[in-house]
Amino acid sequence: MMLDYHSLLLALGVSAACLMVTLFGTWFSRRTDSFLLTLVVALCLTVSGIFAYSSYTLETGLLRVSAAYTFLMAGFSTIYAASVQFRTGRKPWKLSVVLTAISLLSGLPLFAAGFDGLGLIVMNIGTATMLIGTAWQYWLARREAPGPLGGMVILYALSGLSFVLCAAVLVRGRQWVLGHAPDNWAENLNIGVCIAGMTGIGSLSLALHQWRMAARHRREAMTDELTGLLNRRALFEQHGSRLLNPSTAVVVFDIDRFKSINDQHGHAMGDMVLRIFAQDLAYGTLPPNTAARLGGEEFAMILDNVLPGRAERIANEIIRRFAAREIPVGETLLRCTVSAGIAVGAAGGQPFEAVLGLADNALYEAKRAGRNRVEVAGYLRSVNVADTRTSA
Repeated sequence: MMLDYHSLLLALGVSAACLMVTLFGTWFSRRTDSFLLTLVVALCLTVSGIFAYSSYTLETGLLRVSAAYTFLMAGFSTIYAASVQFRTGRKPWKLSVVLTAISLLSGLPLFAAGFDGLGLIVMNIGTATMLIGTAWQYWLARREAPGPLGGMVILYALSGLSFVLCAAVLVRGRQWVLGHAPDNWAENLNIGVCIAGMTGIGSLSLALHQWRMAARHRREAMTDELTGLLNRRALFEQHGSRLLNPSTAVVVFDIDRFKSINDQHGHAMGDMVLRIFAQDLAYGTLPPNTAARLGGEEFAMILDNVLPGRAERIANEIIRRFAAREIPVGETLLRCTVSAGIAVGAAGGQPFEAVLGLADNALYEAKRAGRNRVEVAGYLRSVNVADTRTSA
């Protein structure tokens, strides 16, 4: 029986080592998801612990069991830290070291005092806590990729519960001192669950990585690289099929005399101006909106649930704030202005593209009327930002 258990441990170790190499290759090929590298480190520690524990099943000794305990607890602590890193983006190493230190201080003194059974109980409870905690972290992040993450939650939780059973059998038998590796039905079940779980978790981790890469590519395809706003394609995918009512406004902005900025100060300065204006659209004091770069120096913003006149006041505030900016160019300061056109939907619903076209026409009315102003489609009332009556 012991030989069979030893063989299963070796099979688990080889399986984990193969998974470690696969994950490292996946991470190394693109070096994007850093949580994969953390998992590689965790698996390296865990594999070392598995082989050390396998040696302990053949020949007992304080050094062997202590080495197995140290590597396993460091490995499972790092697995938990990787799940926290996946969910939050925080670096995992401090958390991993702290959890490993707590685990070692809890268990190693028991082995040194001769209570190896009690030490193994602590190891099983600690491992179960880490694995169930890992399942919880992935459960919290499940919206990102429900399929792979849901499967990982189940497998990590089942693996954790199998370690709980190992601890429960030892506690029930009051096996505080063993003198050898435990040999019971719970241990055999645990090793079987771990082998199956390792295979499943490995496959799902790779699927999760592919899911993330695909999502990243979708975001990149829908995002303007320079400003970080949505691009024209993304704007039309989100709103192109909408029918807009009078409570939804489309605002189109265009930076005044942008070509002269590029000609006089260079394209790098022109890019800076575009990024600064994009920040005003994305992070200004505004109600929920969609901001996008249509191309060149032209931007659009969709405002939902706005009362009459509100979109006009918002556009004026953006124009005022941008005109007040002083952008350093060498020893001088550059000031820029922007014009805007606004159109709203119709009572019976009006296609988004039609409203966008009306806002674009209103923008060019603002340009012809002198720039640095807002023009509203429909009644074509131009509003110069210098006119303080508009902000009243």
